[in-house]
Amino acid sequence: MKFWICICLTVIILFLETGDTLAGNLLDRIRDFPEWYSKPQLNQARSDLVYPEWMAGDWQVSSTLVEQIAPLAPDIVTPGFKANESYLDKEIQFQVRFERKYLPIQIGSPLPSLITGNLPVVADRAFNGLQIARTYLGKDAVHSVKVDPNNPNRQITFLQGNSLLISTVTARGSETPQQNQFIGTEITQQVFRHDPQIYINQVETTSSYTLLDEGTIEAEQITAIYLSPQDPDYFIAAGRPVALYRYKLKLYPLQPFLL
Repeated sequence: MKFWICICLTVIILFLETGDTLAGNLLDRIRDFPEWYSKPQLNQARSDLVYPEWMAGDWQVSSTLVEQIAPLAPDIVTPGFKANESYLDKEIQFQVRFERKYLPIQIGSPLPSLITGNLPVVADRAFNGLQIARTYLGKDAVHSVKVDPNNPNRQITFLQGNSLLISTVTARGSETPQQNQFIGTEITQQVFRHDPQIYINQVETTSSYTLLDEGTIEAEQITAIYLSPQDPDYFIAAGRPVALYRYKLKLYPLQPFLL
């Protein structure tokens, strides 16, 4: 089903908040790919996602799926895995936007740095989600994307045929190995509703972004799909990912914000 390509890729635009994991854990995780046997140890997701200063602005994204693996095949293969092979080595382009925004302080949330006098940089999640969903599914297949005004970690994608994709970020972490590099990961619970069917899974997105001298950004991004406890194969998977996708990304600035 082509829809499941969207499930794997909508998390591309969810960048990560700083200070949630021990230094080196995420870098090691990327180096260990594809030897992943469980989800990473992360903190509960709070407030919104805060990006590095150099992420502010509008970007043209070039995304290429360079590798996909079904670790538990042939016993367990996710819906759409076979169809996704058509995207291997195919460059896909879309736009994303990151803006400065006031964030309400929540108990237990790290305070954003205001040393520069600027507001924190966060994703325009409704715009980004709509751009990516329509790129992969087609304009007519995606009506809109809404972000919960009371919970920036929850968004709903309204699809053709009264279908819904409800995505909720439940955990995240990140680290900054050097000034021009940002590594992070998120766990998102995704619920696809198409009456009378409901499909639930969990998606991990682990990414490494590097700002280059010319102002572009290169990234390696890995998406892992995990079964939910409601899935009949949940105990067979034993917490291991059932699908892995690795992407190469390039972000080109369109209209950078003033820092």
